[in-house]
Amino acid sequence: MTETKQLPILAFDTSTAAMSAAIRQGEQTLGEIHSLAERNHSVHIIVHLKQLLEQCGVKGQDLGAIAVGNGPGSYTGMRIAVAAAKTLAWVWKKPLIGISSLEALAYGGIHQRNDSKTTAGVHWVLPIMDARRGQVYTAGFAMNAEGVWSRFAHDGVRLMKDWVDTIAELLAGEGAEAGGQNPSAISICGDLTLHEAEALRLKQLCAEAGIAAEVLLQPYELEGRWVAELGQQRLIAGQFDDTHTFTPNYTQLTEAEVKLKEKLAEQAKRAEETK
Repeated sequence: MTETKQLPILAFDTSTAAMSAAIRQGEQTLGEIHSLAERNHSVHIIVHLKQLLEQCGVKGQDLGAIAVGNGPGSYTGMRIAVAAAKTLAWVWKKPLIGISSLEALAYGGIHQRNDSKTTAGVHWVLPIMDARRGQVYTAGFAMNAEGVWSRFAHDGVRLMKDWVDTIAELLAGEGAEAGGQNPSAISICGDLTLHEAEALRLKQLCAEAGIAAEVLLQPYELEGRWVAELGQQRLIAGQFDDTHTFTPNYTQLTEAEVKLKEKLAEQAKRAEETK
């Protein structure tokens, strides 16, 4: 097991419009790619991974593990990444490690900031991915001044408006247990295109309530290196997933399933009315 932990780890994620992948060994990222190929992940993923392995001079048999972002995010994207990871892990007989795509987004966001290691107190990170209809896939993470990383809100799909209100309530003191204490800074990171107004509202709520936390809007795209680093941490801790039963974290029904559910409910209602 000690030898396995020292071997390179292949990590990738296709939960968004971008495919992000990296190979990491020890403290070094041997190589990574970032490709925008929405709706075409299934066409390019294996080709890109093969190219990455060749560029890094690593063979599949040389890997210590495979880490994959298992969502939440794009329904099709998650399925493609997980299917590819399960196949490669089975063929190469390597441990499979699932990583929350939201956690990788947040973890990369906190490390992207130049001041992340010098910020006094706790720094909260709220990753967001658009989930349509005013909703976002999101969660809550915290890093303290000593660099200890923790989670205080589970992955889920939430109305952005409600999420902002929830965070404001936590800051008001109802949830001081999050991260151990109220933060000195909060990063809202990810794709802010459709949700910048609500992110700014959190900043306004903090100002009106006299809350000292600095609210930072941080446009950011997930990078494979952080999926890899989180995968390393799981590998060292001996936390693996079952290759055969591993599934994406959907967090909600797909749009097709929602429509089918509504259709069946309407049919049942009509059937009841005709009795």
